[in-house]
Amino acid sequence: MNTVEIINKKKYGEALSYEEIEHIINGYVHDTIPDYQISSWLMAVYFQGLNSDETSALTDLMVKSGETIDLSFLNTTVVDKHSTGGVGDKVSLVVAPIITSLGIPFAKMSGRGLGHTGGTVDKLESIQGFHTELPLDRFKEQVKELGIALVGQSGNLVPADKKIYALRDVTGTVDSIPLIASSIMSKKIASGADAIVLDIKVGNGAFMKTEEEAEKLAETMVAIGKKLNRETVAVLTNMDQPLGVEIGNGNEVLEAVKLLRDQEYSQDLYDVSVEIAAQMVFLAGKASTEEQARKLVKEVIQNGDAYERFVTFIEAQDGDMSNIHEIEANESIDVISDEAGYIASIETQQMGEAAMLLGAGRKTKDDQIDHQVGITFHVKLGDKLQAGDKIATIHTNMKDNGTVIQKIKDAVTFSENPVQVKPSVIHIIN
Repeated sequence: MNTVEIINKKKYGEALSYEEIEHIINGYVHDTIPDYQISSWLMAVYFQGLNSDETSALTDLMVKSGETIDLSFLNTTVVDKHSTGGVGDKVSLVVAPIITSLGIPFAKMSGRGLGHTGGTVDKLESIQGFHTELPLDRFKEQVKELGIALVGQSGNLVPADKKIYALRDVTGTVDSIPLIASSIMSKKIASGADAIVLDIKVGNGAFMKTEEEAEKLAETMVAIGKKLNRETVAVLTNMDQPLGVEIGNGNEVLEAVKLLRDQEYSQDLYDVSVEIAAQMVFLAGKASTEEQARKLVKEVIQNGDAYERFVTFIEAQDGDMSNIHEIEANESIDVISDEAGYIASIETQQMGEAAMLLGAGRKTKDDQIDHQVGITFHVKLGDKLQAGDKIATIHTNMKDNGTVIQKIKDAVTFSENPVQVKPSVIHIIN
């Protein structure tokens, strides 16, 4: 098969066969097709797109490029979730113990954060002693015994995606919906998921800035799932402000714990977590309706079952629960509003970048993060403030925090009139 002919075919907008995509993917994985030809093919895909059959074929071939995890020994539907990434997104920490307390296994491989969004693995590693690297045998055994395990991504899963993603990053082809969709879905399928719930963030703190973009991505991924025999649901959620009240690693764990203990929580985090968990419960067949699923989810938060399962899970992976009930940074500094009015907008990405400057995130994948630092927000969109009220509190180990404080102030704009706020859960695509 001729690689140049395949590139030209896609360049002129023609659909590629399964075999032609297979030639491209296998050739790149096995180093028989060079970077410059794959770069050319990616650019052709970027401009011409892929149809549903092509996107599903690409996903399937990326799954087959490496190892896959077989969880069929659990003899039940394995449901996984994926978030497209947002500021303050600690939903996995809340959802995992909820669904396992309802008899649904949660066997998840998660990534680390880069830039203004945080990774679940980084958050969990803020818990003293917690191990995110488990041998595959122990991973499977823990899921079988406890119903839950959460670890860092294996280096042997979906190697084609790792190679292609690295190339997309340097060729200006990251923001291609079929390439994004196949990248996400290939990792979920290779990790053993029978059903998948997608949390598609939309807003100024998300990769997808508009509902139109988010819907297109959601529809593409749901279509891939159906073609590859995976029940798939996408939930569009609002990222026009940080999710919950905490950004950072240790303090996001603390916020998740408070919600699971039904002590105190931000309504947006609660609403998104309940909806994602309920969709997982429904797909697993543990409820006959979505409304019944939501009721079950709320019950295990209220009766403490979800929190007990969280403690068991953390201790099973050698985590010490005694150190997660307070923020441990050296200093806490309040950020005070200079203005009065209703909060009209929050530049959420800028808030995430402020936390990154404190050390809570990475500018490059090799950066070390500080698990103790972060930001606690005291306001939400639509809130009314007076000059002198607290916008946020930064938890810092740095001496000079002026840039961070100013970045937070600059991210918030005010209105003289009341502001209408979008719901946390926008809508569901299935």
